[in-house]
Amino acid sequence: MKYKLLAWMAPWMATPFMAKASLWNMTPGVTEISQQVYSLHMTIFYICCAIAFVVFGVMIISLIRHRKSKGATPAHFHESTKVEIAWTVVPFLILIGMAVPATSTLIAMEDPSDADLTIQITGSQWKWHYQYFGEDVGFYSLLSTPKAQIENQAAKGENYLLEVDKPLVLPTNRKVRFLLTSDDVIHSWWVPAFAVKKDANPGFINEAWTRVTEPGIYRGQCAELCGKDHGYMPVVVEVLPEAEFDLWLEQQKRLAADAEAAERDSLSEQLGLSESMTLGEQVYNGRCAACHQPNGMGLPGVFPAIKGSPVALGDVAAHIDIVAHGQTGTAMQAFADQLSLKELAAVVTYQRNAFGNDTGDVIQTREVNDRLNGGEPDEAGTGAKHTEPNEVVEPTSAIEASTETTAALTLEQAMTLGSEIYNGRCAACHQVNGMGVPGAFPAINGSAIALGEPAEHISIVAEGRAGTAMMGFAGQLSARELAAVVTYQRNAWDNQTGDLIQATDVDAVAGQ
Repeated sequence: MKYKLLAWMAPWMATPFMAKASLWNMTPGVTEISQQVYSLHMTIFYICCAIAFVVFGVMIISLIRHRKSKGATPAHFHESTKVEIAWTVVPFLILIGMAVPATSTLIAMEDPSDADLTIQITGSQWKWHYQYFGEDVGFYSLLSTPKAQIENQAAKGENYLLEVDKPLVLPTNRKVRFLLTSDDVIHSWWVPAFAVKKDANPGFINEAWTRVTEPGIYRGQCAELCGKDHGYMPVVVEVLPEAEFDLWLEQQKRLAADAEAAERDSLSEQLGLSESMTLGEQVYNGRCAACHQPNGMGLPGVFPAIKGSPVALGDVAAHIDIVAHGQTGTAMQAFADQLSLKELAAVVTYQRNAFGNDTGDVIQTREVNDRLNGGEPDEAGTGAKHTEPNEVVEPTSAIEASTETTAALTLEQAMTLGSEIYNGRCAACHQVNGMGVPGAFPAINGSAIALGEPAEHISIVAEGRAGTAMMGFAGQLSARELAAVVTYQRNAWDNQTGDLIQATDVDAVAGQ
């Protein structure tokens, strides 16, 4: 019986000794902190194994020695003060024993002081931006896995979805401080080999640090669910010996200077339609297609279509502004710092001529440069409209019309503008047909709010509703836009209240 018991318990006894060699265990990593984390993990693991061995050992021995078939009879007793004290004090001492090394490791992990190099890491959907402080070196790092592999049209590579066009480069044996933030939603920069995993929150700065002793390439990824392409946001870090890193840094500075010179030279370059379409397609597929789709149709209710859109068919200057500076309150990010002037010109040209748009416009680098500097294109420009000081240009889209806040809306104008805003801001939750998602997001079609008092409706759209997912849009939309989307919700689908809300109505509710 004893030998059978030992044979049954052998795997449990061997577990602590096999843990280090197991492929399922945490890896030690390549930094001092990662090795401290690994040691802490193993310490806690051994303590847990010892507790399990003692507790289950006593249970099993008790079951065997005091079983009924051996004539054992149960004892009758009440609680013991000594036992109560023992099983309170012993776990407390065990927890204190765990807390001491854990606290030491956590304090070390949160100490980025005396860094030799500081790098700002900015997450955005779905890429990382690295900026080396004091060095005038910065770049974006994007997934480089071929689309054919992602679409199962080619065999998966060795580092499938864990490869980028430009890795972050670090030196060995230097303390590197990371400042992490985000342009849009919450991301999380994670490199397991460094034991670094830190959230990047919009509007906040988080700190982390590392000191790598072994050159090599280390891979990680965004560890926060940040959107539909969350899995396409890898982290790749190349660690070079100190001398090689210094050479690399000097090379990056020269490349930045060369790129700046190329930008100046491109101002006098005249792009042809064919050249612009080729370059623009490359940029679009790499930066825009994830949201607006390769066919330009977008995702209804989430990301607007480029095909036939008022932006792509409207004023060139407005189109350049949106691509370069993004659009506040939407997922449309700014690309002025991510693309060269030539790339910006090419992708705008592509959007205006692909997907059946066929405007014939060829945007030049000079036009983009003038827009970025707050001016209008010169007379050599081919796309943007020129206006005299007193000339009035009719808005070319509902969003542009919303900027003229002094004129009253007609019902037709309000429904057009409101539909555009609703599909861009509300339809993701309440659905394009206004039916909502039962149990999650309420319907607007036939709702008590849309059919009730306009003032209450305006208040909810403007200020949101505490305790629900309904956010306030007062800081994102103008009074005219708020009026239009409320009008749309009160007259779309089967609601048909006939109410026409004006900006003055919104201002009156805000002033209460």
